[in-house]
Amino acid sequence: MSVFRSLLTLTSALATTAFLSSVVNAQSIADLQQLREQAQQQGNNSSSTDSTSSNVSVSPMNIPTSRTLPGARAESMSTNGQYNRSSREGMVLPGEPTIEDVYPYSEPLKSPPFAANLFIGGFESERANGLNENYLIAPGDKISIWMWGAVNFSNVVTVDNQGNIFIPNIGPVQLANTPAGSVNSKVTSAIKQIYTNDVNVYVNLLTSTPVAVYITGPVIRPGQYAGLASDSILYYLKRAGGVDFTRGSFRNIDIRRNGEIVATADLYDFVRLGKLPGISFQDGDTIVVRPVGDRITVADGANNSFTFEFKKEELIGRTLLDYAHPRDFISHVSVAGLRNDSQFAQYLNLNEFAEITLNAGDEVNFINDHEAKVYQINIEGGHSGPSKIMVDRGTRLKDVLNYVQVVPSLSNPENVYLLRETVAEKQKELIEQSLQRLERSIYTAPISSTGEGSIRVQEAQLVSDFIARARDIEPEGRVIVSENGEVANVLLEPNDTIVIPEATDLVQIGGEVMMPQAIVFNDDATTADYIAWAGGFTQRADDERILIIRQNGIVEFDSIHHSLWSEGEGKLDIKPGDQVMVLPSIDVKSLQAIKDITQIIYQIAVAANVAVN
Repeated sequence: MSVFRSLLTLTSALATTAFLSSVVNAQSIADLQQLREQAQQQGNNSSSTDSTSSNVSVSPMNIPTSRTLPGARAESMSTNGQYNRSSREGMVLPGEPTIEDVYPYSEPLKSPPFAANLFIGGFESERANGLNENYLIAPGDKISIWMWGAVNFSNVVTVDNQGNIFIPNIGPVQLANTPAGSVNSKVTSAIKQIYTNDVNVYVNLLTSTPVAVYITGPVIRPGQYAGLASDSILYYLKRAGGVDFTRGSFRNIDIRRNGEIVATADLYDFVRLGKLPGISFQDGDTIVVRPVGDRITVADGANNSFTFEFKKEELIGRTLLDYAHPRDFISHVSVAGLRNDSQFAQYLNLNEFAEITLNAGDEVNFINDHEAKVYQINIEGGHSGPSKIMVDRGTRLKDVLNYVQVVPSLSNPENVYLLRETVAEKQKELIEQSLQRLERSIYTAPISSTGEGSIRVQEAQLVSDFIARARDIEPEGRVIVSENGEVANVLLEPNDTIVIPEATDLVQIGGEVMMPQAIVFNDDATTADYIAWAGGFTQRADDERILIIRQNGIVEFDSIHHSLWSEGEGKLDIKPGDQVMVLPSIDVKSLQAIKDITQIIYQIAVAANVAVN
């Protein structure tokens, strides 16, 4: 305990020392107030980090801006005569509005703007060298000069406010607006005019002076931002949080200097072609994001399902096809919008859509509406040959069976059946409807007493667990097409699966028996014998309705009755390959719940060959 108190005392002392150090550096009462606000803000940030880190989502509101410019100081407080060249890391000053105040929370966009992902890119990443050959020298830049040979000289000089550097015995050399790649030759030429022989010169630009650029218009955080003259327009837009998705234009961004437009950026050109305006920023330049232009929304069916901003001359279907890139096998396009203040909708093929004139606000869907003339059929079970067959539309079952190779001793083609996706979907729908009725019955049943209410609560929990498990069951979609050696010549659908049962000498016993297993077929055995060989019933078995699932998918019910005078053995003949499934009995106080649950259990058993407890 004493060690713990010592640690607490040491921590408190360190914190007090750090605070007093900051107080000493404060210049005024205002600085002290700002220190208090900063400490409070850091405390709030540390306490809320854990609770908010798991809910962070990518949006233009929370893009970080953490780049530090060359020569920037690490301290967050600037002294007199200097300014902070690093981001405030989202720290809000007293009385300053927050993004939440200006932009209330809104739902994510269904089709975000095309090129919006630019503002989650790495345009603020620090470079090892912030210079390029086209950078124009500006006042404040530092240049290193070496001379050796007949004269030895080494110094770092600064470009003054007049754009000159001063070299002893040489005089001033004008460098303002000189490209960085030409500095060496220009300074060397000036030195060679004085020292003509036996003097070697090397000149290098060390650092570039940050410039202050204004960003305004529909951006998230308009204001003044510091950067390098060689930084791209994307860097400055990223510092400002990016273009406002709902109000700002991605295609009409002006760069103004002294009131004149010196360049215009189209971010679509950068995304598609890698083009950006080649401009070197100067102190006081302004980036103006214009209001958003006409937009077309692509909702579905395209590789680029975004909201596109188009210029007036681009509002034609051909342009949208070029930007959206419809997926493979797309044949038609639906267009919905307004024309002359009235609802407008058209359904066109791709060639017709390419020539249509679009209007701002139109919604476009690309649709695969090709007529299926050839489709795939799957073959499973006891057969030899390919497992997939391509058939023409209108093909029937016997047309395919004529080409399926089977070994009579190893297969049972007389009990063939189908697995069909549309039937499985319908079975799933019917089970869901039954489950919804069951939910309504257990939650809306009347209660006559407190005791009955407590029982109903427990039953509702049990039934809810049953419903959750039942919803996870996936039906097979089995279609019975054979009986007594006859096969129905049904019309096949795309992706049907023809199952030819394999010949077997086993009978499967499952459900509410002690030892579910496969048992060798016995011609003299009854249903009761097979259940006895599987260990008999469990305590929750329903012996009055036992499912016998034949190889061809037909389901029959058998029962085993016990009485003082006789024991029922089962009336149905068991055949090789049959499944004997014992369903659970239901013990619920509500008669309506018994009816619904029993119905659902039978539906699931038939649709998926599964017994749900």
